[in-house]
Amino acid sequence: MAIFALDKELVFPPVHLSEPDGLLAMGGDLSPERLVLAYRHGIFPWYEGEHILWWSPDPRFVLFPGELKVSKSIKPLLKRNEFDFTINKAFQQVILRCKETKRPGQEGTWITNEVERAYCKMHESGYAHSAEVWKNGELVGGLYGIKMGKMFFGESMFSKQSNASRFAFTRYVQLLKEEGILLIDCQVYTEYLESFGARMIPRKEFIQLLQNLLPR
Repeated sequence: MAIFALDKELVFPPVHLSEPDGLLAMGGDLSPERLVLAYRHGIFPWYEGEHILWWSPDPRFVLFPGELKVSKSIKPLLKRNEFDFTINKAFQQVILRCKETKRPGQEGTWITNEVERAYCKMHESGYAHSAEVWKNGELVGGLYGIKMGKMFFGESMFSKQSNASRFAFTRYVQLLKEEGILLIDCQVYTEYLESFGARMIPRKEFIQLLQNLLPR
């Protein structure tokens, strides 16, 4: 099946036309308008080399906040507030740390300078949010993503200290649940997020949830 080439027009092909691995299209730009449109349709960007690639995998890896699993190692850290936890205090620092973090099995990072600028604009527009954890005034872990309607679309996280990202993710999911968020998009499978209770659902079900949980 052909991969669709995007131009300046703000439009995406139907997600059911994606490749078996979820690749749907390439090109276009990372303007806030295009990114919002992509998330509304269950599509997310990922760079390979110099090209923007757009994905909508089937099945989709998600976490329902009510199914969050809090590990035994994290419970005592939460109880004694081992880290200081903040929201949207250091968005630019968080995305920069995510960009700089080396990850097993990955060469380089998909977070290019263009991605960094684009999501900082999304933050300024009120769509992108960050959660940070601090130890003795130092930023040691965090994550960022997009919040729309009753959904949060996770993008990346980092940790400079043992359990820092796990603490950040757990606290933030608990907070999102309190705010009325009903679904967290984790995009693709990772063993790490599975340990929190994330699981696969059919893309068709994911798209239906999008339609129900996002404002029209």
